[in-house]
Amino acid sequence: MSSKKKRNKQYKGSGSTAPSSVVRVSAVKRHPLHQWWIDKRRVAKPVLIVSAVVVVIVIVVIGIIDIIF
Repeated sequence: MSSKKKRNKQYKGSGSTAPSSVVRVSAVKRHPLHQWWIDKRRVAKPVLIVSAVVVVIVIVVIGIIDIIF
């Protein structure tokens, strides 16, 4: 059996002790659609931007085809 030496030094570094933090939460009554937007904003925003760009490109292509023919 191997015997390990016990550590008698204090741990020094940023990870040794985490400062306590206070989290403040406020309750707000929101419309269900607004709450959905707040919850899904990180996914929904890029999807909406890409779909808007696609719609604009389609409208421009239809306009160009209309002018040509």
